[in-house]
Order: sequence, then structure tokens, then C-alpha cells
Amino acid sequence: MASLKDMRVRIASTKATQKITKAMQMVAASKLRRAQTAAEAARPYADKMTAVISNIASAAVGSPGAPVLLAGTGRDQVHLLLVCTGERGLSGAFNSSIVRLARERALALIAQGKEVKFFCVGRKGYEQLRRQFDKQIVEHMDLRSVRQLGFVNAEEIAKKVLARFDNGEFDVCTLFFARFKSVIAQIPTAQQVIPLVVEEGGAANTTTYEYEPEEDEILTRLLPRNLAVQIFRALLENNASFYGAQMSAMDNATRNAGEMIRKQTLVYNRTRQAQITKELIEIISGAEAV
Repeated sequence: MASLKDMRVRIASTKATQKITKAMQMVAASKLRRAQTAAEAARPYADKMTAVISNIASAAVGSPGAPVLLAGTGRDQVHLLLVCTGERGLSGAFNSSIVRLARERALALIAQGKEVKFFCVGRKGYEQLRRQFDKQIVEHMDLRSVRQLGFVNAEEIAKKVLARFDNGEFDVCTLFFARFKSVIAQIPTAQQVIPLVVEEGGAANTTTYEYEPEEDEILTRLLPRNLAVQIFRALLENNASFYGAQMSAMDNATRNAGEMIRKQTLVYNRTRQAQITKELIEIISGAEAV
């Protein structure tokens, strides 16, 4: 059995850990407000961008001059999985849930005889995926040095993806991220971004528009920007999801530490009481012997 000194050290260590987890919870809570506001502000623009492009694309799908980002390469053999995760851990299942969704998609594609490549944004996803798919990871971007996410970060990622697409390195690109729902709920999401999936609502719209310039030329300009917009939205959703998951995880850790301190203190008091009782018995026995 551990000595009283060891027990005191253990209790003090657990209390120190509890202070750290409590501080991390408060920091995550303060950062969550700003991250959540940014993610929610980006949703209407990204959704409207998709709706407008779908409306224009519904008239251009199937035409000989349709942009390749809309029409695709005509093949479905090589898939690029753009996996966006966090740079840090201590956030519960936030990172692993995104990686799990991407891994399941990759294994399903491989089982169908497809070729899979990974573009990892974020250190945690890269570290998990390289254990199983090291040779399939074609690029990794680290955003640890970025203090505040901006559209320029999404544009940089989009340019790298488009460069690989123009070089014929893949046929389909799917974006993986966690959509923020609440502090306790972050939804792993897969969204195909190349070729663009045209929403049915756009094709069902009976209103006729005349575009200047032509639809194909407009789409040629809008589709690359839409890719950057969707990636930027994913980064902001991830950022809010990370702080929500970290806040929840640190709250659980703080409460678990409190329960551990209670149990350790109880054991310490019982051990101390038993030791005192033993010493009293020895004193009384010695006095009676005299």
C-alpha cells in the first residue's frame, strides 16, 4: 500500500491537473464564441454560392463547352480525399471521427478497385492517416502558424488542389470536415467538390435567365472560387467544432479529476485514521506492559 506521503503527492498532482483542464475549458469557451460566429456567418454565403452555381450549371450540364470542374474528366478511377482536421488534440473524438469517415470512404473505394490519394490539412489527421496510408498521402498542409483563419488560407489549398486536377492526377475530389452543430455535437461530413454536384433544385427551376457572358464562361470563373469558398467554410466549421469538442472534453476531464480527488482523499483519510489507530494501540499496549 502507498504511504501517506505518496498519497498526498498523488492528490496534489491530480489537483494541479484539474486546474489545467479547467483553464483549458475556459480558454476553449472564450474562443468558441468567435469561431462559432465565423462559421455561422460563412454558411449563408457558401450555401447561396452553391445555389447560384447549381442554377447556372443546370443549363450547362452536358454541353460540349461545360467546364471540366463541372463535367468531370469522364472517369471515376482516381479519388482525392481532402481531409481537414485540427492541429492539436485534447478534443475528444473530434479528429478521429473525421479520419474514421475518410478511412471508411477510402477502404470502400479501394475495395471497388479505385485509386485513392490523400491531401491532409491539419497535423492530427495526417498523423493518423499516415499509419495506414502513408504512400497514398500526396500533400500535407500545416496551419499551426496561422493565428486567425482567413480566406487566403482556403485559396492556397484550393490552388494546390486545382493544380493537381489540371495535371490529371485525380478525377474526383471529396472534402472531409466536421460541421458544427453544438458544443456536444460535431457532425463528420463528406462533400464532393470536384466535379461539382448540381443540386436538383437548380435543374427543377423553370425560370429562364439570359446570361452575359455565356453560362460556360461564367462557370469557368466561378467554379474555382466556389472550391475556395467551400474549403474556407470547412475550415471555419472545423475551427468551431474543435473548440466545442475541446470545451466538452476538458469539462469532462475536470469533473473526472474532481471525482478522482474525492476518492483519493477518502482513501488517504482512511489510511491515516488506520495508522493513527494502530499507533494508539501500540502506545496503550506498551503502557499496560509497563
